[in-house]
Amino acid sequence: QVQLVESGGGLVQPGGSLRLSCAASGTVFSINAMGWYRQAPGKQRELVATITSGGSTNYADSVKGRFTISRDNKKNTVNLQMNSLKPEDTAVYYCNADIVRWDVARQYDYWGQGTQVTVSS
Repeated sequence: QVQLVESGGGLVQPGGSLRLSCAASGTVFSINAMGWYRQAPGKQRELVATITSGGSTNYADSVKGRFTISRDNKKNTVNLQMNSLKPEDTAVYYCNADIVRWDVARQYDYWGQGTQVTVSS
C-alpha cells in the first residue's frame, strides 16, 4: 500500500507565507509526476502546480510568481512554497502523485487527505 501525507496548512494573513509538504510512503518503487491541487468551498478542484521527476514545473496562472513547487526524489517528497498569499487562495490543498508500486509493478494515481489553507485577516 501507498500513502500520501500532507502537512503545513493553517491560517495566515494576506501577504503571508506558508509551506506545504507531502511525503509518500509504503510500497513506492518510483514516482513520476507530483503535484498540488486545491478545492475552495462550492468550487471544483483545480490544479495549482505540478512537477515531473526531472524537475519540469507547471503552474496555474493565478499562482505564477507567488508559489514554488519542489521535490526530493530520494525522500519521495513534494513541497509547495506559497508566498504573497491572498484570500482567494483559501482552499483545501491536496497532494497528488503518480506512483509505481514495487509490489504490483504498475502505476497508480494517489491523493493525500488534504490540508486546509485559510488566508484571512
